[in-house]
Amino acid sequence: MSLLVVGLSHRSAPVSILERAALPADTQAKLLQDTLAAEPAAEATVLATCNRIELYADVDKFHAGVAELSTLLAQHSGVGLDELTPYLYVHYEDRAVHHLFSVACGLDSMVVGEGQILGQIKDTLALGQELHTAGRLLNDLFQQALRVGKRAHSETGIDRAGQSLVTFGLEQLADGTDVDTWAKGKKALVIGAGSMSSLAAATLARSGVSEIVIANRTLARAERLAQILNEPGGTGVVAHAAEMVAVGDELTRADVVVSCTGATGLVLTGDDIETAVQGRRTPLALLDLAMPRDIDAAAHRIPGVRLVDIESLAEASADAPMAADVDQVRGIVSDEVAAFGAAQRAAHITPTVVALRTMAADVVAGEIARLEGRLPDLDDKQRAEITQTVRRVVDKLLHAPTVRVKQLASEPGGAGYADALRTLFDLDPETVASVSRADLNDADVKNRGRV
Repeated sequence: MSLLVVGLSHRSAPVSILERAALPADTQAKLLQDTLAAEPAAEATVLATCNRIELYADVDKFHAGVAELSTLLAQHSGVGLDELTPYLYVHYEDRAVHHLFSVACGLDSMVVGEGQILGQIKDTLALGQELHTAGRLLNDLFQQALRVGKRAHSETGIDRAGQSLVTFGLEQLADGTDVDTWAKGKKALVIGAGSMSSLAAATLARSGVSEIVIANRTLARAERLAQILNEPGGTGVVAHAAEMVAVGDELTRADVVVSCTGATGLVLTGDDIETAVQGRRTPLALLDLAMPRDIDAAAHRIPGVRLVDIESLAEASADAPMAADVDQVRGIVSDEVAAFGAAQRAAHITPTVVALRTMAADVVAGEIARLEGRLPDLDDKQRAEITQTVRRVVDKLLHAPTVRVKQLASEPGGAGYADALRTLFDLDPETVASVSRADLNDADVKNRGRV
């Protein structure tokens, strides 16, 4: 089995395609279930963010896997396969590992170095574990990706290379003015109460806005976020919650609006915005971080309105300078990919080594039983000494080759050593397979709840 990733991102596809291909949470779950039902895939998980959709799977056939995963992405995204295919990229085995580790470090983000992707990778793993679609390979891979991402942020200055989409978006709205100066005293409306909206609300509060209104379909979630912002010792911002039906009224009072919901249609239409700005003397700043978009692109053409959305952020980020620390992070990624590959190759031979030692133990037990039948007068001390001596001889004979074969198997191209060991010792394939299944079940139990 081998790791395969098929996906599209802001680097491969225009925002219009990403917007149409966005996968709601329930669709992600159905995609994973259907992927596992497909013949080439043994385990799968999906990384879906505002600027990427990637399907990871453990497959036994490359070409069949690419075809099946591409078809499934098209079916569940609603974008026809012929239209979607030119924007898809494929990574396989070590290249797939390298890609995910680069994503985890923020190297592949729209804003290089942003750390929010780690939370999204964590959510991806949690979904795969919850649905039991992520097995040993993907659990190991995504756990390691999280560690690599954290290492990159702790050991380098990659954080200086960029910031979250929220901060980057606010900088674009401020248009060259210091964000804190631009935001000071403004009234803000945040639409949505998920992780991105919560980050936006916290960022606005730290930037010095005087008031934040949180609007969400579930009022209780908006109230919880407002309560957190109002906690003593915080930024001093005044925050309160509002129902979605009140968004139109709140829009007339707001100076800056940040929207990031999971809605499949527009949250703010061009007519809504035109109505809100009639007669006002101050400009209205809109930041749309949703995919698909929450705010009608027609807002770009409304006088007195400045809209920054994913598309304009993508254009702006293309000109952002790369930090010198990026090279250091790339080095970390390369080292971690090599280490992960070596560990996986070594793990691949472990069931064969265990099966070999089990066979040897069975041989020892059989010979001891035969000896006891021929020498029934042996006392317990003699029997124990003979048994220990035979076991020692077998252990010494097996020690060097099993240690060496694990070392060789961890090197590139070392997968064939497991096959050679099984052939040389005529090991029962079912015994090896049963050890692998036991390891997989143990890994599944250990990994549940570890995100």
